[in-house]
Amino acid sequence: QVQLVESGGGLVQTGGSLTLACAASMSVLRIYTMAWYRQAPGKQRELVARITTGDITNYADSVKGRFTISRDNSKSTVNLQMNDLKPEDTATYFCNAKRVGEYWGQGTQVTVSS
Repeated sequence: QVQLVESGGGLVQTGGSLTLACAASMSVLRIYTMAWYRQAPGKQRELVARITTGDITNYADSVKGRFTISRDNSKSTVNLQMNDLKPEDTATYFCNAKRVGEYWGQGTQVTVSS
């Protein structure tokens, strides 16, 4: 069973920064493509950023240049550094691990005030 635990959400003002962390076992991080998704009220869940086992990353156009996804092997986490946050970034952020199967964390709330 793959367990993903997110942390780091909160309330921040426009232009501020937050770092989200997704804790998973090293065995998961080594073989799963990891990603962050988000879902705002009334909207569909959307991909924010993805990092492959070969550390290839890709981002949603709306966050390019502002968000960075990375692995921290020392802490066994996948992190999402979010800078220059905007009110439209307000959403519940979910960690995702995908290989043959797909797994989700419980989500962490990010609220950006204007």
